Amino acid sequence: MTAPTLAGPGVRFDLALSENPFAPLPSVLAALDDVMRRAHRYPEFLPDRLVEIIANHEALDQDQVVVGAGATGVALQIMHSVAEPGERIVYTAPTFDGYPIMADIASLDAVPVPILPDGGQDLAAMAAAIDDRSRLIVVCRPHNPTGTLVDSAELQAFLRCVPERVIVIVDEAYVEFVDRGLILDVHRIIAEHPNVVFLRTFSKAYGLAGLRIGFGFANAALARTIRRRQLPFGMGSAAVPAVAASYAAEDELRARVSAIVAERDELWRTVRAAGVPAPRSHANFLYLPGSGVGDTLARAGINARTYPHGDARIAVGDPDAGRAVADALRPTARGAAATAPGCASTGRG
Repeated sequence: MTAPTLAGPGVRFDLALSENPFAPLPSVLAALDDVMRRAHRYPEFLPDRLVEIIANHEALDQDQVVVGAGATGVALQIMHSVAEPGERIVYTAPTFDGYPIMADIASLDAVPVPILPDGGQDLAAMAAAIDDRSRLIVVCRPHNPTGTLVDSAELQAFLRCVPERVIVIVDEAYVEFVDRGLILDVHRIIAEHPNVVFLRTFSKAYGLAGLRIGFGFANAALARTIRRRQLPFGMGSAAVPAVAASYAAEDELRARVSAIVAERDELWRTVRAAGVPAPRSHANFLYLPGSGVGDTLARAGINARTYPHGDARIAVGDPDAGRAVADALRPTARGAAATAPGCASTGRG
């Protein structure tokens, strides 16, 4: 699988990478300004202070926490730590672009399981795909790219079916955008299932994608195994002050998340009214099914993450971008684009 297409000339809105449209919070920017004045100094040899801050905030023991270069970095540490070349990783397809790429880096055989018609993950089919060579299985909650949410009870039943030798990555990169009533009891899950590791990131809700700060947490024994792959000096000096300042500004963060969620839900209603059967999203993006959706957005100067059948995923949160998306997807606009001179038909499949 190739990386997402980067925005080129003529792009008005770049919505391909599910980025937060807002700059880091002012207090976080101030903390980053201070640390840059000491950029001539090395960070910690191993990121013990960062682990301590995250563990305290998440009510975890420090030996349960692993940090890395974004959730992607932690996921690659997991693959290298628990799987041998030629073993298998199971995930839903389509999924976060990083999983097939990292599977190739780690020389793992990928076993993609198609998403359900409603954009959900087929946990029964994923469990059935486990064989003697399977070592890892990934459940995204919310799922990337569809934004759908596996039910808590369904996930619990699934975990009971997975052999303990198979490590389950529960990717919660977008958990801050999920309604609080739907959040998992992660402490209970890792206590009951020593083969489960959760992934989180500061790239999305916290708006720190450029700093590459992610973490995972699991049973202490599993976390210790993963931590063996910790790269010395691998977490930049900005990580500790950025995370500490982000946690201290939680009220501001919640306000920003609420604004993004409100914009997401409004745009979801708008595109549904325009005839695009977008699933209800629990993340900071929308999945827009349709054979010509990606092309339609591109003609309107909107860069989206597109998929083989023409479906698209767009980041949400910027009202101006949302209005541009809505305008592009209105039936009259789509019909005009489909019949314009020199344009191929983009009728929906």
